[in-house]
Amino acid sequence: MVTSCHAPPVPPLPPSFFARPAEVVAPELIGCLLLRRQPSGALRWGVIVETEAYCQSEPACHGHRRRSASNDTLFGEPGRFYVYLTYGVHHCVNVVTGRPDWANGVLLRAAALPGEPERAAAGPGLLARCFAIDRRQDGRIAAPASGLWLASRLPDVAALLEGPGPQGEAPLLQTQRIGVSQGQELPWRWYLRASRSVSRRARGDRTPRQDGLAALLASTVGAFDGSRTP
Repeated sequence: MVTSCHAPPVPPLPPSFFARPAEVVAPELIGCLLLRRQPSGALRWGVIVETEAYCQSEPACHGHRRRSASNDTLFGEPGRFYVYLTYGVHHCVNVVTGRPDWANGVLLRAAALPGEPERAAAGPGLLARCFAIDRRQDGRIAAPASGLWLASRLPDVAALLEGPGPQGEAPLLQTQRIGVSQGQELPWRWYLRASRSVSRRARGDRTPRQDGLAALLASTVGAFDGSRTP
């Protein structure tokens, strides 16, 4: 994974970005950056390419039945990270959305990492491992001061999302969530079709032969001069 002492020259997402329903925030997080400042001062970052939305009103949400010590963060203020352990092995990284006292959040399912294998963070557990995120980051505010934050899309990535996908279709695909036993009918998963870092593609959606995002990231990394650091 590419590391540096400087953040990509894009602003962090403001608190108001997260103060909206998860199903609104989730597709808008595609193409945004996840950044982690390490104790050494080096920076790890990647582009989010797949997300899922969850809401207290539906049975797949952790807060659907009740509020507890383990899911309390999900009921907190928008713009905090909610991190949980699944199957006792893998951590999953979410960002709280909506409003306080109402469980609402977006799961970060996959990311593309410049300079790394395309499948390095192709799944929630792999993403958490790549960024060294675990329960210790649960409740952390998504802001540069906390060392873990989300930032706006890079200009080239934003342009990619405005154009057609690999086969001329829409750049984002909206489909049903995966890995849940309830609420499967909700089409609350989104992913970037041009990326080969998606955890699992919808039936009939072929993996592109070339990663449309990888080349953009490779050229962008060389352009970072550290002149702007959040």
